[in-house]
Amino acid sequence: MNLDEVADELSRRLVSTFQRDSKGRRPVFGTNEKFQSDPHWRDYVPFYEYFHGDTGSGVGASHQTGWTALVTKMIDELSLRQKAVDETNLRAVQGR
Repeated sequence: MNLDEVADELSRRLVSTFQRDSKGRRPVFGTNEKFQSDPHWRDYVPFYEYFHGDTGSGVGASHQTGWTALVTKMIDELSLRQKAVDETNLRAVQGR
């Protein structure tokens, strides 16, 4: 992998901590059932101070987001990269 690919992979891994898995659960919520399943809380995604290394569960203060707020920037950048790839693939299919 080149450095761009490594950066993208690290971004994807960090972003996945906040995304729902195939069962609809977010790793950041760990075993907190209220946040995992309550319709009033499940879409409220806090950024924590740090995370459990094995589960991705948020640990520490959620009001001190620090570096984890950068995830929002990573989501945006990954989205833009994917859009560019999709547009390039569409042009290739259309023969342009």
